[in-house]
Amino acid sequence: MRKIEPEILAQKIKEGDRFALSRAITLAESNRLDDLNLAHQVISLLPTSKTSKRIAITGIPGVGKSTFIESLGKYIVQQGEKVAILAIDPSSSLSKGSILGDKTRMEDLSREENAYIRPSASNGSLGGITSRTYEAILLCEAAGFENILIETVGVGQSETLVNEISDLFLFLQLPGSGDDLQGIKRGIMEMADLIFVNKSDSFQEKLVKDAKLDIVRSLQFLPTKASQWKRKSIIGSGLIGKGVPELWELVQDYFTFINENDYYRSNRENQQLKQAERYTIDLINQHYLKALKAHPIELNKHISAFEMAKDWLNNHSVEMTIK
Repeated sequence: MRKIEPEILAQKIKEGDRFALSRAITLAESNRLDDLNLAHQVISLLPTSKTSKRIAITGIPGVGKSTFIESLGKYIVQQGEKVAILAIDPSSSLSKGSILGDKTRMEDLSREENAYIRPSASNGSLGGITSRTYEAILLCEAAGFENILIETVGVGQSETLVNEISDLFLFLQLPGSGDDLQGIKRGIMEMADLIFVNKSDSFQEKLVKDAKLDIVRSLQFLPTKASQWKRKSIIGSGLIGKGVPELWELVQDYFTFINENDYYRSNRENQQLKQAERYTIDLINQHYLKALKAHPIELNKHISAFEMAKDWLNNHSVEMTIK
């Protein structure tokens, strides 16, 4: 296989080469440390965007995320802007495989010159995203995609990870979902900046109005966000594009607001620090997994598994040098 030159790959990405962009993201998603190092060499040669919009989009299965995202993506392109969709598909816990069908679900958008869709497998990662979504964001921004839409696997309390790598958190809700979702809604609603009640054209008017009222009431009891932004909700339909222009206007208002109060800058700095912490943990894990393979833990029936682990670490704790 021909050696990949980081400088050449970085230059092609800056020129908007889709193949080069996809290749760099594939390197970043690799389980091999050499590939990840190469991906970060490429990233270090690329410009860092200070104006991009990183938008996380989540919702319960069946809420219509893909249809909504295609509608929003097409609207963004119509405004003369570029958009990248990072769509995460759940992986099988048995085969580790993933369908990666988002390009077929967003067929119209995938044909747009100013849109880029990258489906990735979650590979069992918590947080509703793949563990290398952060790198994919940086690469897409360097390729000129100023609007990054991150579609998560689904909702759950572990969705905090996607919140930590995005600027705006958009929660899709269904009319009539009722109190059965209260357990997960509380955590998600606290993170949400905007709530979009989707599929309003498929439900009775009363259910739609009740959903809106339920959200307005719920928002009153939530703590103020660090950005000081007051959460807002809107009713619409991704299928017919209803409410999408109004939603995008709210998105613009949000970014104007967080730029004016300097939250955009401080949040990006915080994202970088949190990512550095995750890299540290990843590198330590990889180091000790190699050590475990070379020196497996020996069974000792007289002590607990926890004590065996402590003994192994005490005997094999070595100074780390990461190249």
